[in-house]
Amino acid sequence: MEFQQHYLTCLAQASYLVGDGGECAIVDPRRDIDVYLDGAAALGMTITHIIETHLHADFVSGHLELAARTGATIHVGHRAGADYEHVPAHDGDEIVMGDVTLRFLETPGHTPESVCVLVFDRSVDAERPLKVLTGDTLFIGDAGRPDLVSSKGLTAEDMAGMMYDSLHDKLMVLPDETEVFPGHGAGSACGRAMSSALSCTIGVQKQTNWALQPQSREEFIASQTVGLPPAPRYFPVAAELNRSGPPLLSELPALALLDADALAAAQQAGALVLDVRTADAFAVGHVPGSVNIGLDGQFASWVGALLIDVGGVVVVAEDEAAAREAVLRMSRVGHHGVAGVLAGGFPSWTAAGMALASHERIDPDAAEERRTTEGGPTVLDVRREPEHEGGHVPGALNLPLHRLDEGLDDMGLDPAAPLLVICLGGYRSSTACSLLERRGFTGLIDIRGGTRAWVDAGLPVEQSAAAEA
Repeated sequence: MEFQQHYLTCLAQASYLVGDGGECAIVDPRRDIDVYLDGAAALGMTITHIIETHLHADFVSGHLELAARTGATIHVGHRAGADYEHVPAHDGDEIVMGDVTLRFLETPGHTPESVCVLVFDRSVDAERPLKVLTGDTLFIGDAGRPDLVSSKGLTAEDMAGMMYDSLHDKLMVLPDETEVFPGHGAGSACGRAMSSALSCTIGVQKQTNWALQPQSREEFIASQTVGLPPAPRYFPVAAELNRSGPPLLSELPALALLDADALAAAQQAGALVLDVRTADAFAVGHVPGSVNIGLDGQFASWVGALLIDVGGVVVVAEDEAAAREAVLRMSRVGHHGVAGVLAGGFPSWTAAGMALASHERIDPDAAEERRTTEGGPTVLDVRREPEHEGGHVPGALNLPLHRLDEGLDDMGLDPAAPLLVICLGGYRSSTACSLLERRGFTGLIDIRGGTRAWVDAGLPVEQSAAAEA
């Protein structure tokens, strides 16, 4: 048996190649599929099957891309209602490739159509599965959140009840030594407490995963549905694209290369400039009014959360290759509204003598010195509420990045006053500074390294009353 896990850090997403006898299946492929074509070719295998464990909400799948390039058959849970040609998967259905058998388990809970895939190698043991590909049903340390399909007529409580049944009736009865390979690792919004580990065993998960501990169905439902963060805005867009079938990447319009004057004209006409460079580079100098979402973090997820409904985007990067990489990553979350990229990268903007904006970016010690000065600046923490409650800069206000635009007016902040901005590691705070600049804030100071660096420096931290309780 050949088995490969492909992990995409930008989306905290795992996909798989599995097969034997010269053919293989790809499970939950990313939008850009060369990694699978190259992997199969290196093994001397033909891709004959494509499996979707569910209609993904957090990324646009490459199932149609792969089918178009290989002629492989797409398999999706029969409750999906997919609009493209596929084989509806039912409980117990099998795919046989050489000595490998893939058997579908219907495991609703994250979505109604969710399936897991048992992997048997009959040359080893025809009766006991060596692996189970769990999609977004079971993660390492967590289970998939149940609230992403409430708009389809099912409540989070309905889905959590289905999840409990799927975990207990389908997965916990598997042999303890069966290896678990999930669809995501830590950082994905499809769960809340998942580990950074990318595989484990059923036996260890029964000991350590909160979702598999002894508890009643009612207790599980209550635990699964309390304190759920809002789903990123792009999730419904991606899920519907995966149901109806996204356009092939080759069908998207060719990218326009814009010189500095053309970019300035596009911005004047209403285009949004997206700067994908690092936070340090952005702070030193950037196109005035541009939004910074760096390629060095969870770029695609934040583009989806903040810009999914923004068309006419122009991308600025350090060079054209990085700009094209950004456009590819944007397509992974269904953002197809890129109007062009800056030819020659950011150096061409400065070489043309165009206007620059900038803001301060300072280390925690310097930030603490300013904060504790009489009349010192306000601190704005743009992490999510639970992160803030667990420990933050004393007196810091909290407004999560994903709600910054809608919640800013209620904060009563003076746009002309100095404002220290902080997150966990310095990634989100840079994005926040760029959004605040667009809203007219002029005294922005980004804290380099974020709360993590603040704590490492031994600086004071306070908890919210709720966290202390």
